[in-house]
Amino acid sequence: MTAGKIIIDQANDFDDADGSARGEIRQFTGDGGTHCSRRGLLKLAGIGGASMILGARAHAASGIEGERDGARVVYPNQHGKVHTLPSTPETVRVGEMDPAAQAVLEIESGDVVHYQNTWVNWANEAKFGMSFAERNEIRKRYPQGPQSLVGPVSIKGAEPGDVIECRMIRLRPIDWGWNSTVKGMGALPGDFHEPYLHYFRFDAERRFAEFAPGVRIPLAPIQGAIAAQPAGDKPASALLLGAYGGNIQLPALVEGTSLFVSVEVPGAKMWTGDSHAAQGDGVVNQTGIESAMEDLRIQYVLHKRVTLSAPLAETPTDWIALGTGPTLEEALTAALRQMIGWISAATGLSWHDVYALCSIDGSFRVTQYANQTNSNYRFSSPKVVHATLPKRIFSAELQAQISRSLRPEGS
Repeated sequence: MTAGKIIIDQANDFDDADGSARGEIRQFTGDGGTHCSRRGLLKLAGIGGASMILGARAHAASGIEGERDGARVVYPNQHGKVHTLPSTPETVRVGEMDPAAQAVLEIESGDVVHYQNTWVNWANEAKFGMSFAERNEIRKRYPQGPQSLVGPVSIKGAEPGDVIECRMIRLRPIDWGWNSTVKGMGALPGDFHEPYLHYFRFDAERRFAEFAPGVRIPLAPIQGAIAAQPAGDKPASALLLGAYGGNIQLPALVEGTSLFVSVEVPGAKMWTGDSHAAQGDGVVNQTGIESAMEDLRIQYVLHKRVTLSAPLAETPTDWIALGTGPTLEEALTAALRQMIGWISAATGLSWHDVYALCSIDGSFRVTQYANQTNSNYRFSSPKVVHATLPKRIFSAELQAQISRSLRPEGS
């Protein structure tokens, strides 16, 4: 893949959702253009503080009536540049992250990447209304995996041993999606003898999808795959999960939340794909409402010298640690150990104390469960459990200490 050039257009402001605009945007094109100009910078994402503004969808997804002071995860009043990165044949890889891929953008810590009109799975070949048989032929052409991954985005100064915080600024899906199950896939591979495919259209405001008469699904869009490039000289499957990220599939990772992943190669080289308009814990039939984003914006913030053994997340109300393993038992214990080690080191509480807190007020949920017997892909999705501890049990001082464990510069 050949990286295109950066185009910057002259003074042409446009409005964000909250009416704010103005600054500089860098636009990637795949046509080798060299034209330069200036545009208004969207005031989207904060790089300040341990906490940031909660988007409306995060409120809806969490059921919060109001926020405690200090509970925010994203602030809109501090920002870097906004870079527009469309999905094109030059910027998308399907199913795997190739270490040989050249960065299509290089950004500063705190900048926002506006992923314009991302692709649905299988290189955007799936179309609304296709039959299962038509889609299945497309699926078989991509044994490396289904996700249309856009990137990689390089972050200046990122080195192995650092962490990238991925702040979810905006996630607005296209107007349709689907749920499907291939025979022999999902948590019950032997219970259903026919494949399943259900299409959805979304309302104009992207608030809900009608499933059936009397059944309406609220939308809470997420990115299923977010990753820094894993170490190694061979392509890495986006179906797997590591400290670098990968197949995240975390329903809590809506607008107004953050994901922390480890840097394993210089520049981090961030990828994202596999958009979902809605998804439950476990994704037990293998899919949520699979879709794409017509407007996706992620702010990437570099935190130096932070060690993670698994991805971590922060919402306005909770701290979340992910654990993976070949069985649910191993995934749960991995998530528990990750949470205990992190919170103990950050707060000074003993491992026994944090173990007790996880038992008293923690929550352990199945993030992904599948028992695949008929997969087209080279790799099967792992078993993943996420451990959650509520912020409300900690004092403001301890909340700040936990935040500083991930953001040592205080950004």
